[in-house]
Amino acid sequence: MSRATSTSILPSVYDSLIVGLRVCERESGLVSLPDGFDEAYAARHGQTVLAAALVVGATTALGQVSLLPDGSRRLAVVGLGAGEASSDVLRRAAASAVRAVTANPTANAHIALSFGPLTPEQAQAVVEGALMGSYQFAPLGQKPAPATPAEIILVVPEPDTAAGEGGRAGATPLGAAATAAKDLLAPAGTISAAAGNSAEGSPAPNLPAPGAAGLASSLAGGTAGGDALPTAPGGARPVDATAPTAAPESPLAAAVAVGETVARAVARACDWVNQPPNLLGPAELAAAAAALAKQSGLTVETADEAALAARGFGGLLAVGGGSVRPPRLVQVTWAPPAAHTSVALVGKGIVFDSGGLNLKPLSGMATMKSDMAGAAACLAAIAAAAELNLPVKVTAWLALAENLPSGSAYRPSDVITVYGGVTVENHNPDAEGRIVLADALARAAEDAPDLILDVATLTGACVVALGNQTMGLMASDASVAAQVLAAAEAAGEPAWRLPITEEAAAALASQTADLKSGGKREGGALLAAAFLRHFTAGRPWAHLDIAGPAFLAGDPSRSQTAGATGAGVRTLIALLRAAAG
Repeated sequence: MSRATSTSILPSVYDSLIVGLRVCERESGLVSLPDGFDEAYAARHGQTVLAAALVVGATTALGQVSLLPDGSRRLAVVGLGAGEASSDVLRRAAASAVRAVTANPTANAHIALSFGPLTPEQAQAVVEGALMGSYQFAPLGQKPAPATPAEIILVVPEPDTAAGEGGRAGATPLGAAATAAKDLLAPAGTISAAAGNSAEGSPAPNLPAPGAAGLASSLAGGTAGGDALPTAPGGARPVDATAPTAAPESPLAAAVAVGETVARAVARACDWVNQPPNLLGPAELAAAAAALAKQSGLTVETADEAALAARGFGGLLAVGGGSVRPPRLVQVTWAPPAAHTSVALVGKGIVFDSGGLNLKPLSGMATMKSDMAGAAACLAAIAAAAELNLPVKVTAWLALAENLPSGSAYRPSDVITVYGGVTVENHNPDAEGRIVLADALARAAEDAPDLILDVATLTGACVVALGNQTMGLMASDASVAAQVLAAAEAAGEPAWRLPITEEAAAALASQTADLKSGGKREGGALLAAAFLRHFTAGRPWAHLDIAGPAFLAGDPSRSQTAGATGAGVRTLIALLRAAAG
């Protein structure tokens, strides 16, 4: 993937420069053009950068991008909205701008971003957004793999060179000709382009993706930073997420390194979720996890169908029983000697969900390769914990199965004995995620971790309630919920807490088993969480329902690309970093 670096001055070698445009009470205009740049631009083009940007329709609307030619280079002006820019505003702006710039693959080898003086948290966010904005899954077949920027350069002026309150560099004023920008904000995420420039929605180069064939071996074979990467079958290129980097020299450099690690984790999760389901079954994803574990200094144990039967994992066997590709339970562990707390991450990994005997219509089935996004998020996050050398013991449990109809598929009203001996009356074969999670949660709770967090594309009810951008959160108590919400806010991932009501728990009563897996449609997300809570043995626990934001079927949005979004990855990493202290 692209390497990320930071510098206090604009380097002589760059292809594109991205700057911000904002409106706030204290100052409005272009944010921190590098020293001397505006004068040199005016000498070349007869007008300042701001004047040129306004000519092509630049506004301060968050994510609105205006592209300006500058000889063989390109200049992008991106709206930062009104007021001081938060970390998430900067993340979103960087993603939109890089996505626009990289739509033209001939001018993106070295991309510089200059948003003025930044805190370490803001610098991390800019790097995350820039790298995520350049992501695109490499197509399989004979199409060439998209080009990848070699370097993302974050230009942050030295604090003593910054003018104005709070150490922020002064903005190039909007002036009278641009005062209307406060009232004429373009829709966020749009692009106004000079002649020859492309608009958002055009393909953008990817962070290198592991190819479908040979996925496990490709994960183990890359090199770090911007070095050449071998091409894997399918035209994609593997990502090396674990190659050591030089020790950071400053808080800013450390933040850039963290941002690169987080973006790499998001890209890896997106790579897995974007893989065609015929090429990534339970065994293939388990093999990819094993390869990543070997590469990252993690330990891994995989239970195949025989081991699952011997150890009583009836939920996975029931859900996976309709497919010729049997289920797997993968345990991945990061256990540093200095660990002072423990976290279990439990991921739903349904590699394809047809609905089973309750067959989905095509409109509901087309994106169901994304039903393993929870497992992908957990696996990517634990690898990031190892890369960051966090003093936290992390165990990721990946419950992997394929839900298909056949003569051996599980049925409504079947009674399933899950791990630990609890019997479950199956309500709906298309509510399979909670069944496999019951096995994994019960096993995770057996080790008595300090926190259990499961991540799953679990319910359509959560999508109806919260839409396609917001994760649903349910938790064992307010303290746990507050921890996860704080991590989500720090990561820039919208999340909203939902309750687990007494009525939802009561609806799980069964006359034929210990409990039932479902009930009425109303409050379905709450009922599913109440079911999961039953298998946590009273441990501190939270559930993230990412059914809405896990896969973006339309155009890019916020810092997310189209297709797999890596939902939950940034929140998990932020939570683990907070637990590390």
